[in-house]
Amino acid sequence: MWKIAVGFALFAGLALYILSKGGDIDMSGEKHGADATHSAAPAATSSAPVAAPATPAASETK
Repeated sequence: MWKIAVGFALFAGLALYILSKGGDIDMSGEKHGADATHSAAPAATSSAPVAAPATPAASETK
């Protein structure tokens, strides 16, 4: 049983060491709205064409 506790302590120490050497690590969870900042290109700059709506115009229906 003591081996499990020692193994956990070693693993926790290693994890804390790696996280401390990692730089700017945000452990606060998922962000939404103004808090969410991404360095990737925004989704609106897609090269795919935008499709027109599939509903017919009101003047075409009889």
